[in-house]
Amino acid sequence: MKITPDTNFFISATQWDNSISHKLLIKLIEENAEIYTTKKILDEFFDVLQRDFKYSVEEANNIIEKIIIFANLIESKEEIEIVKEDPEDNKILECAVSSNSEYIITYDNHLLKLNKFKDIEIITPDNLLKIINSKFKL
Repeated sequence: MKITPDTNFFISATQWDNSISHKLLIKLIEENAEIYTTKKILDEFFDVLQRDFKYSVEEANNIIEKIIIFANLIESKEEIEIVKEDPEDNKILECAVSSNSEYIITYDNHLLKLNKFKDIEIITPDNLLKIINSKFKL
């Protein structure tokens, strides 16, 4: 299973231990899912950690380093300009296309309303957790 998480997934998964995103992240790691990200996505994550959660540069870097342990850091191969309402969201599509991801996991409404992009399903962490649980009959 190939996954591209949005920044909001990383925030939820790393900041709230009992969140659906945290549970999903653990499940994805346990099931050896391929998780993809880019420098642009991690830079946004870093900025949000500092701005919204008041982490120091060192603390934010430590969280990023933990993400890099299980995530595949890639470079996007093409620029995509689909999300007009929030062009920053296009970096998630670029990563997903470049990595041949099956899923984008996000809480972002601009992405969710696309539903699908080039055969990549765009779903919430809750829905992906349901899919994984039903697949493995847990």
